[in-house]
Amino acid sequence: MELGMIGLGKMGGRMALRLLDAGHRVVAWNRTFAVTEKLAREHHAIATRSLEEVVATLTAPRIVWTMLPVGDVTEKAVSDLIALLAPGDILIEGGNADYRDSIRRAQKAFTRGVHFLDCGTSGGIWGLTQGYCLMVGGDKRAYDYCAPLFESLAAPDGCAYVGTSGAGHFVKMAHNGALYGVLEAYGEGFEILKASGYAYDLRALSELWNRGSVVRSWVLELAARAFAAEGNDLQNVRGYVDDTGEGRWMTQQALETNVPAPVITLALMTRFASRQDKSFAAQVIAALRQQFGGHAVRRG
Repeated sequence: MELGMIGLGKMGGRMALRLLDAGHRVVAWNRTFAVTEKLAREHHAIATRSLEEVVATLTAPRIVWTMLPVGDVTEKAVSDLIALLAPGDILIEGGNADYRDSIRRAQKAFTRGVHFLDCGTSGGIWGLTQGYCLMVGGDKRAYDYCAPLFESLAAPDGCAYVGTSGAGHFVKMAHNGALYGVLEAYGEGFEILKASGYAYDLRALSELWNRGSVVRSWVLELAARAFAAEGNDLQNVRGYVDDTGEGRWMTQQALETNVPAPVITLALMTRFASRQDKSFAAQVIAALRQQFGGHAVRRG
């Protein structure tokens, strides 16, 4: 099959490579043309300089897949592509997106006769070799038509149609929300181990826990790699933890549906706290503790 791949970053670029390795024809576009040119030179993708050129190069019914940063960049690309595509064409949005935006985009595509699929994509940089987990929502007929592409990208049994428009990105939101809690739990566990007074080898413990323990996981494999690469103290890793939106959306969804989600919510708040070099809230608390209890305040 052939498709247009829009965005050749850490995810999109590797997905394009996996599709090319499987024998598919990839018409590629990236904001930095040098990246597109490199993919064409080294892996025989078709390089283009504009979305218009991507659409003109593909054969109908066209399939275009976007893998762009969440927010305005994706919004503009999706809007422009809906305007460029013809009835019967398929647009797949595979980046991280609020499922409500996916529903809205699907409705806009429908008015043009364009099929829209929202594809939650998990696997990170390892997807190139291990395969991705794909959670796809939208038009089932479009999903079935694109099945060879999904199967080439996915790990064995790693792709599923999960429901109508928005369902794919809703599942990805829940997936990433759960991951927030998992990462926070591991992080807290390792910090308690480090502060215990015992000279633990955290890499070795990560590997030990993956041998029959009930908490064994791929994340622990990555923890072992991280401690091996960065050292037991992670001295060169700043404790600044970013987010790409799913934790916020998950917390909002919990509020809207009256579902208690304390672990995910607190994990999100902890990420916010990690970005503060100095917490004024903590300063207020320290000052208040001194006022009501005479507790010592650390200066400087």
